[in-house]
Amino acid sequence: MTAAVRADRPVEVPSGLVHSGAGAAQGQAAAAVDRLPWEELLTSALLGTDRRPPTSCEAPGPAGAPAALLDAAASHTVRQRAGLLPAVPEARPESAAPDPRPPLPEAARHRLAHLLAGRAASPGGGRRGTTPDLTELIPQWLAIANRRGFRAPAALLPPLLDAARARTDLRPAALAFAGPRGLWLAGLNPEWKFALRGSASGSLRPDTTDPEVVRRLWEEGLFAERIALLDAVRAQDPPAALALLASTWPTERAEDRLMFLDSLRSGLQDADEPFLEQALSDRSRNVRATAAELLSALPASAFAGRMAARATSCVNPDRTGGAAAIAVEAPHECDPGMQRDGVVAVPPTGRGERSWWLGQLVESTPLDVWEQQFGGRPAQDIVALPVADDWAGELHAAWRRAAVRQRNSSWGRALLGAPSAPPASSPGAASIAERSQLLAILPELERADWTAAFIAAHGLSDAFQLLGVCAVPWSGALGRAVVDALDIARDGGSYPWSFSGVMGLAERCLEPAEAERLEVLTAVPDEQEGASPGAGGYWSEAFQRLVSTLRLRAAMEAELLG
Repeated sequence: MTAAVRADRPVEVPSGLVHSGAGAAQGQAAAAVDRLPWEELLTSALLGTDRRPPTSCEAPGPAGAPAALLDAAASHTVRQRAGLLPAVPEARPESAAPDPRPPLPEAARHRLAHLLAGRAASPGGGRRGTTPDLTELIPQWLAIANRRGFRAPAALLPPLLDAARARTDLRPAALAFAGPRGLWLAGLNPEWKFALRGSASGSLRPDTTDPEVVRRLWEEGLFAERIALLDAVRAQDPPAALALLASTWPTERAEDRLMFLDSLRSGLQDADEPFLEQALSDRSRNVRATAAELLSALPASAFAGRMAARATSCVNPDRTGGAAAIAVEAPHECDPGMQRDGVVAVPPTGRGERSWWLGQLVESTPLDVWEQQFGGRPAQDIVALPVADDWAGELHAAWRRAAVRQRNSSWGRALLGAPSAPPASSPGAASIAERSQLLAILPELERADWTAAFIAAHGLSDAFQLLGVCAVPWSGALGRAVVDALDIARDGGSYPWSFSGVMGLAERCLEPAEAERLEVLTAVPDEQEGASPGAGGYWSEAFQRLVSTLRLRAAMEAELLG
């Protein structure tokens, strides 16, 4: 459709468009269509002028209706655009706080850009091949950069925040590296609001400097905000945090009381005892149990003394024979006093009542009590004593829980047993999961040495959980033990994918200097009789990837040295 503008009539938006070749009547009808509401024009356009002609005013005949409708729509569009008012500009955001840290070396900046780009382009599942996993290198790069105290490049803050949004495990290190400019930028993009949150619970970073703000947030805030506020106040002023919690404690829901109480684990101290003692009388069983667990971690508490008195009446030196041994007489009832102190009266399915009660008493007793009870013997000697009437398993299991709860490395060491001994011959036949918990309370180097000896004796099949609690990077002895065990598994024709978890840990935890020693393992081994078909090729790929990753980590560290 074409239209010509008459020279003797200026173009005016309110009067509509002028139709070429139209008579006076048709022009008047078109002008009438121009005055129709936009909604009616839209309805006619969607349904068609044949089915829904614009009938609310005098309109042209059927032949001219489509053209008039289109001209009217054009007029409306021009009027709407011409009638827009300019938006009121918002206040410009304040500048980001200065970041005094030095900038990254140029090579390190390029490396970070490459890692972040590789994260966005990382492939899905399937065979990994020999290429290092760039996604898994980002946490290590950030850890080194933060130790060196570098400032994040401004241009890489958006992809860095995107990476932290996608992976919660990256957030602490990524936000530390992003610094004040990262927080400033996060305030301008709702997709990065996680950066403005002060805890894993998802609450906004609380302001604890204004008492009125603290009071209002505690009384009116969302639960996650209140948890974060309690954590923040407790970090600065523990008595004030307890007073805040006590101010609304009776009116809180049971599930909220449990979460608030659990937050006291961080920085637990003797001053928390009066509040925890009151919580022992709570109407919620879970709250009572948590209060009892926290009090048992305070050896000087009255609760620990009561539990020790009960436990030592049940577990004593056996004086009936000539050799030193342990006699056990489990409780015959769970009286109201025991229940008030958090002892659960009804055991789980399959557990006897007396053994269930005994275990709860022993795990809540300070471990130093047993050294006094058995004539000053050290933990190593006590756990080696024979236990009468087949109570050894229950007693040692309770001691293991107590060692983990009280973080007592002497008892943890004694209950772990020798790393070369099979689990069935260790004190209480501890599982790998229980051993890893005990291992976690030992000093870092001792953890590594014990795990290395365990791997040398038993291989890697049961070592994954143990490796997970060892400090990173692995010590030389632990790294060599892992590599030697992988070499043995490779030579034995084992399935390489059975060790993929350990391989992944090795890529992140081995010292980069181990790459040279591993080079010889990258060749495809001869396929032995009975070996898994194609296993040699998989092993070769896995070791090539491991070597490439270690060399890439070495390059990353060198670049961050400047």
